Amino acid sequence: MSKKKKIIAIVAILLAILVSFLGGQTFSKYITEVIGKANAKIAHWQFKVNGQEALEQEIELGSTRNDKYVADNKIAPGTNGKFIISVDGSGSDVGVQYELGIKNETAKPHNLYFIYKGQKYENLAEITNIAGGVIEADAETKVKEVEIAWEWPYEIGGTDEEIAKNNKLDTDDSLIGNYKFDMIVIGTQIMPDAEI
Repeated sequence: MSKKKKIIAIVAILLAILVSFLGGQTFSKYITEVIGKANAKIAHWQFKVNGQEALEQEIELGSTRNDKYVADNKIAPGTNGKFIISVDGSGSDVGVQYELGIKNETAKPHNLYFIYKGQKYENLAEITNIAGGVIEADAETKVKEVEIAWEWPYEIGGTDEEIAKNNKLDTDDSLIGNYKFDMIVIGTQIMPDAEI
């Protein structure tokens, strides 16, 4: 190869290196990496019923009655009373949906009935199906009270025969000994943006 050709080849190589260096600079871009810190406080969950965290409580109707002619903690025809279930979501930072249930119910006196929101019910299961509710996360008051009244009328019936029949039922029910049930309250976090 001649000297002239060698010089031309070296100049071409140098020129190619210079063009790629200058051309590469033309297409460069600026990159800046920014690191941000994330922080998320976890919402607190707390749910109490009648001031306790145990969600299953035994209700004794005898302790709720308002009559002085029957022995303490006993119920009988002619007695009535009420009990309140206090549902408390005060310590919770999220919305709470609560439902009521009943279990371990023993034999109920036939003529005993319950009253919820002015409506008469033959058994508690009917009430527990409708007595649930919602406590909003930002509610001013996070305590809801479910009031259930009960009554065991002294005499039931419009005729002498009906009254006699119901009196016999009441007398037979005195052999029950102890009517009790466990009231269950279940609190569940409401899914954010859920429509209830």
